[in-house]
Amino acid sequence: MKGWFTRRAALAASATAAATCACAVAVFAITTGPKLLVHLDSNFLHIAAPGLDFLNGKALERLKDGASVAYIGQLTVTSSPNAVVADVRSVARFALSYDIWDEHFSVTRFGEKPGLTRSISHLSARAAQTWCLDNLAVDPAILPADKPFYVQLDLRADDPRDQIGIIGEPGINITRLIEIFSRPVKSNQQRWLLNAGPFTLADLRKARYG
Repeated sequence: MKGWFTRRAALAASATAAATCACAVAVFAITTGPKLLVHLDSNFLHIAAPGLDFLNGKALERLKDGASVAYIGQLTVTSSPNAVVADVRSVARFALSYDIWDEHFSVTRFGEKPGLTRSISHLSARAAQTWCLDNLAVDPAILPADKPFYVQLDLRADDPRDQIGIIGEPGINITRLIEIFSRPVKSNQQRWLLNAGPFTLADLRKARYG
């Protein structure tokens, strides 16, 4: 009987250790995921996510086969972490291509008007991704001056079926693009959702000036 209790205790201890290890692995996976960084420059609030890699898998294969790939991004600022309605937002559509000869990427950010469309070329994969996120920015003048706020990045692989109604002659339809972000992602559609906060403008200004 004593030996049975000993074996039982050993099994219980082993199960507890396994559960603890599994929890540790789960926490490790969460805490080491991509982090959303927020900073101010002289004109805008910008974001960065050094650990985020969305140029991979089938999208990268398509690019290297000569096709173009597009992503839609939305940066929102809210007064609470679970707010449904954004206080401020910035949305854009990014089209990427790959030059198989010099092995670099080109990116075009489509704006609401032709004059707001920007392009850049001769970028590495990391630089192309950084450029996309850096071009989702908001004017700090319209942020709450004395209240904390939260920032969210919603980045999705563009679904070709959604291009109708978004892309037009003068530019992209911002209202239509915002409407797409209010819907759930479609099956097999890639999505990256990152959150950060709370922040205050005062703290971000202190970090900016050291």
